[in-house]
Amino acid sequence: MNNKESLTNKLLVICVAVIVLLTSQLTHAMPKHDTSYTKHVNPFIGTDGTGHTFPGATYPFGMVQPSPNTNNHSWDHTSGYQFKDKTIMGFAQNHLSGTGISDMGNILLQPFSGEIKDGNYRSEYTKENESAKPGLYKVTLDKFGIDVSLTASERVAFHQYQFHQKTDHKVYLDLQHGVVNAWQPLNEYVKQANVVMEDEYTLSGMIEATAWVTNRTYFVIKFNQPIKNKKVLTAKTGEKAQKMELDFGDIPTQELLVKVALSSVGTKGAKKNLTAEVPHWNFNLVYLQANQQWHAYLSRIDIKASAEQKAIFYTGLYHLFIQPNQTADVDGRYRGYDDKIHQAVADGHYSTFSLWDTYRAAHPLYTILVPEKVDDFVTSLIVQQQQQGFFPIWGLANKETYTMIGNHGVPVVVDAVLKGIPGIDKNSAWQAVRATLFNSHKNSDWSLLEQYGYYPFDLLDRDGESVSRTLEHSYDDFAGAQLAKLVGAKQDYQHLIKRANYYKALFDQSKGFMRGKDSKGQWRENFNPLTATSPMNNPGDYTEANAYQYSWAAQHDIEGMIELFGSKNSFVAKLDEFFTTNTPNTDIHLGQEAMIGQYAHGNEPSHHIAYLYALADRPEKTNQLVTKISEKFYANTPDGIQGNEDCGQMSAWYIFTALGFYPVDPAIGEYVYGVPQVDSATIKLSNGRSLNISKAKNLDIEKAPLIKLNAQPMASKVLLHEQLLQGGNLSFH
Repeated sequence: MNNKESLTNKLLVICVAVIVLLTSQLTHAMPKHDTSYTKHVNPFIGTDGTGHTFPGATYPFGMVQPSPNTNNHSWDHTSGYQFKDKTIMGFAQNHLSGTGISDMGNILLQPFSGEIKDGNYRSEYTKENESAKPGLYKVTLDKFGIDVSLTASERVAFHQYQFHQKTDHKVYLDLQHGVVNAWQPLNEYVKQANVVMEDEYTLSGMIEATAWVTNRTYFVIKFNQPIKNKKVLTAKTGEKAQKMELDFGDIPTQELLVKVALSSVGTKGAKKNLTAEVPHWNFNLVYLQANQQWHAYLSRIDIKASAEQKAIFYTGLYHLFIQPNQTADVDGRYRGYDDKIHQAVADGHYSTFSLWDTYRAAHPLYTILVPEKVDDFVTSLIVQQQQQGFFPIWGLANKETYTMIGNHGVPVVVDAVLKGIPGIDKNSAWQAVRATLFNSHKNSDWSLLEQYGYYPFDLLDRDGESVSRTLEHSYDDFAGAQLAKLVGAKQDYQHLIKRANYYKALFDQSKGFMRGKDSKGQWRENFNPLTATSPMNNPGDYTEANAYQYSWAAQHDIEGMIELFGSKNSFVAKLDEFFTTNTPNTDIHLGQEAMIGQYAHGNEPSHHIAYLYALADRPEKTNQLVTKISEKFYANTPDGIQGNEDCGQMSAWYIFTALGFYPVDPAIGEYVYGVPQVDSATIKLSNGRSLNISKAKNLDIEKAPLIKLNAQPMASKVLLHEQLLQGGNLSFH
């Protein structure tokens, strides 16, 4: 060891000692439990049914999500967990929140004791001995008599196992494990893997797996106790990764600590992450730091509301801030869309962009609450466009899933630029937007679209979705046109504005719906506006929706839609029909969840529709409906989210609605007024100002409210983003 290395190690030891000594002081510096916003969060909301959330520990926008897996091989378990399950397989290190497709769930650890002869390392547990809060998950494994606690830093998962018995302390390690959909055999999940035992405390290696995407996960696992014996288990046919039993003998304290650091670059990157973030063995310190970070984010909105509403609201914020996820190591290196190693040009590099969902409300909410993160998200999207030629459609682990439709990175980037988020180069943003909207790529055939002025259903593949694709592209084109206008690209602006009106070609006035049309201009026959279609039951023209739901999809041109229906009265009458027409059970399909008439709150195409009444001069109808939706489809229970949570979008709808406004057109910085669902709220803005929101105690949602901003009556139907940033008092009377 040279002198420089020796000095570095001595400094590290000193730093760790200081950290440990300061732990008690940090505990006192933390917000007390009765004032911390984290106390309102219930991570079990959405873990039962179709919410698909996970209860494990994580760090805001972090790389790791250590959480229990109760099953890993069905659509119900895309997060690896269902509240109703009675056994736990083990604890994996990364998970997705609220998605409809499975992935992640790498590196399963399960502490145990005794001899396992049947290969079943599962353990029963009771709900009385399971708990979770931001940054901490705890459970007792009844089969083995072991208390498990999980916490996390940004890139490191930290496990604490307390054995009840004094002898025979072991850990099962499954590197073949992953969370897959039913059609993905588990023995095909891992394509290649390696693991080495570096010393008696440390294992490291790599797993390349394919589920939703093909992804490399490099890892280092470090224990605080020496491994006395390692037993490699016999692999099943097709398995390429090791499963093993690690025997620690008899640990005097009966406590075993495990740190798992991840990286997409290499094991050296994982080690750097481990050394930089958790160089010590103080589990409580890591939890306190995570919890403090969660408190800092959650405290950006303070509400006065019932305990039930606070639980739903702050859990919604918690779910919102789980992703997008950091993919860069502490040194800024990450594996990109081109599978090459790159250096982050922002403060890290982010993925998990569920854009078909989150462009609607989650990303506009980020611009209000965490603008300092938005430039990192947008810069990541721009770089990803440069690497693959177009914005991510659904980006996971810096890979393209091609899930869903549209190019909704466009409105996300445009919205951030138009709002003046610092750190984003508008010209680079425009070049990325232009390339995405002018260069054809999968599901975006611009020459076909421009030849017909819509997507003819007979010229698309079996996945079709011709109406939905035409409408989604019209919206993206409108958003792109706004940025073209800003940078002075006049011809491109005119081109995109023309395409933004293509949606009108698919409106069948005789039926009053957006309807599929072929290359000869003929409507699709056997039209039933109640029948929902998706890639799972095509041929069909809609994406996880039906004609009723997609006929309102021109979010950028409400006046144009009113003209198509003939008048505001006709528009309102059609909305009334929409919210009162029930669906026969035979026509219910994927996405038809949390229904009010044809309104399906469990899927995103419906999310803005209740607010259309307000834009058609019937705000009282908006207020009645958003109140009903908030009360009917959200609850402080494990099944309190109906429909996939979708990486924060279901939560973002509730948060905006609870505050009293919603971004119907999420790319232009306008929020349509509704009515607050909480008694009052204060948004703490990044510029040091606050927007205080209140409603009169006797507010009657059967009537149009009088809305005042800083005591001045608001004649407009919308709150502008620049008005919001000025702060002050927004009141509903």
